[in-house]
Amino acid sequence: MTDQLYPLKFKPILKERIWGGTKLQSFLKKKTNSNSIGESWEISDVEGTTSIVCNGKLEGTSLKDLQRQFKGDLVGMKNHNTFQNRFPLLIKFIDAKHDLSIQLHPNDALAAKRHNSFGKTEMWYVMQADKDANLIVDFNQEMNKDKYLHHLNNKSLPNVLNFEKVKEGDTYFIEVGRVHAIGAGVFLAEIQQTSDITYRVYDWDRVDKEGKTRELHNDLALDAINFDLADNYKVKYSKKDNVSNRMVTCPYFTTNYIEVNKDINKTNDHDSFVVYICVDGSASIKTEDYSEMIRKGETLLLPASIKNYSINSNSAKLLEVYI
Repeated sequence: MTDQLYPLKFKPILKERIWGGTKLQSFLKKKTNSNSIGESWEISDVEGTTSIVCNGKLEGTSLKDLQRQFKGDLVGMKNHNTFQNRFPLLIKFIDAKHDLSIQLHPNDALAAKRHNSFGKTEMWYVMQADKDANLIVDFNQEMNKDKYLHHLNNKSLPNVLNFEKVKEGDTYFIEVGRVHAIGAGVFLAEIQQTSDITYRVYDWDRVDKEGKTRELHNDLALDAINFDLADNYKVKYSKKDNVSNRMVTCPYFTTNYIEVNKDINKTNDHDSFVVYICVDGSASIKTEDYSEMIRKGETLLLPASIKNYSINSNSAKLLEVYI
């Protein structure tokens, strides 16, 4: 069965958002006529939004069906035993033309109890940022429940949030329970647990085309906020050429940065699939009997059964993700 597997690409799933723009078209050449696309879901097994293969002999097959058919050969036996037929990661590109809402995500226990879902630990890699664009991560002072509620009720929450100016290559690890938002002008790649559970706590008092405000989730959020997280959200990492440079490792995923300028041989010894996200340039991923190009803005899933392969490029920046 494993000889049927090869490096898999999926059809992007584009999502309109009130804060979305046009960079997914102009920057990454995604095909759409909408002027408010906020997200491209590159690999998704979120209920009702499952990715479909768009290359090779498995073209047209859903990610869900791949997991049922190939099991550990696709995702690794440990991952299959843990997650069964639920793919554990969601890979996105995000274009924030306008500020996203101030939000946070619940942990695994709360998400399972309330939503029958995974929690939503995530990380961001900034691919492009307009001048003075920023992210919001955590608070700019010590915070507790009473102070938070005071500012929330008085609509002064932005005054106590931590704004960080960002540039290409900046990387942030967003733990569950941490208040955060992507600011206007930021374009990034996001790696997260498979979950679409977001608690909005402040949405800048904006309204949609019909004059309606978006739903807030302040009661749910109050139990989910963690006011005691350490200020370790900005990720420092090295950028040595042609090797995997560790960025983030956590129980849900490990992400490395690879800047490729020659042919490099790789071995997958993780008992896991490997995802490659191309954030600049292009490269080919070659197995014993298959080769697939990956260009800026594309994502590739390398099945766990493929142990030896090569990455070939004169110039590419890749994020390498596995569990």
